[in-house]
Amino acid sequence: MAQHFLLSAQARTLSLKSIYQGGEEKAYSTFRAIRWHETNGEAVCPRCGCCDTYDIPTRRKFKCAACHHQFSVTSGTIFASRKMSFTDLLAAICIFVNSAKGISALQLSRDLDCQYKTAFVLSHKLREAMAAEIKGHTLDDEVEIDGAYFGGHIRPENKKEDRKDRRLARHQTGTRRVVIAMRERKGRTLTFIGRSEAEGVDHAKHFVDRDAIMYADEASHWDALHDGWKTYRINHSEAYAIDHVSTNQAESFFSRLRRMVRGQHHHVSARYLYQYAGHAAWLEDHRRESNGALAGRALGLAMAHPVSREWKGYWQR
Repeated sequence: MAQHFLLSAQARTLSLKSIYQGGEEKAYSTFRAIRWHETNGEAVCPRCGCCDTYDIPTRRKFKCAACHHQFSVTSGTIFASRKMSFTDLLAAICIFVNSAKGISALQLSRDLDCQYKTAFVLSHKLREAMAAEIKGHTLDDEVEIDGAYFGGHIRPENKKEDRKDRRLARHQTGTRRVVIAMRERKGRTLTFIGRSEAEGVDHAKHFVDRDAIMYADEASHWDALHDGWKTYRINHSEAYAIDHVSTNQAESFFSRLRRMVRGQHHHVSARYLYQYAGHAAWLEDHRRESNGALAGRALGLAMAHPVSREWKGYWQR
């Protein structure tokens, strides 16, 4: 029997042991090589773009010969003003991509021996950088669309006579949200957060090519898709898939996200649900890549992403 790729040695090309054995200098060289890959790790001024720079080795900084601007390898990136060592940052990325169902900030803080606050913000910065990979991306060919609800749990009262009908709107918490997923077969996954699944039709108008073929379930709000695309429907009360008609790829993404929320995070705020959904989509889209390739991809996205306005100084606000 053929061995699954994720069980093979080809899927394991990076380990925490190799990161810490390499030491701080090797980790620093890795950051330089990825930040300035076009110049083979030679510093380029982020302000004026000048390649004529010289080192300030005592502080691991550089100074531009043209505009005299001082900068570091993480200046202007999502790691700007970092306090962690380069080894720990690289290890954090390795742990982050190795976790197929995500990792909680508490567990990451224990693995890295850092404060929970540090692990929490670092995790969200990485999620923000990952989501930027498909910003403005348009889906084409064959696209599945579906939605799943998360959050808004109402704890029942102890005594039966005190319990309320949690299906009624007046008894809801207002924190329940739907994650709308549009997934291109053998392609990328776009996620959106809304209050109703019907909002997915408007998102499809902006992010799905009109020549694409859409696949949806029997929910009535997907009837509007027939006006803009060639659309196939599957009635889940009868079957999960008939020939090529199914939403199994979208359901596969929701399966990963549910396990991430229930098994790792246990509770996800409606305010940040979009980041967890984007993280699960990124893992799902790149599930056939080795962990070394995933770590390199994540680090490249982080070094190309500007300073986070959402998470910079989060705990000081």
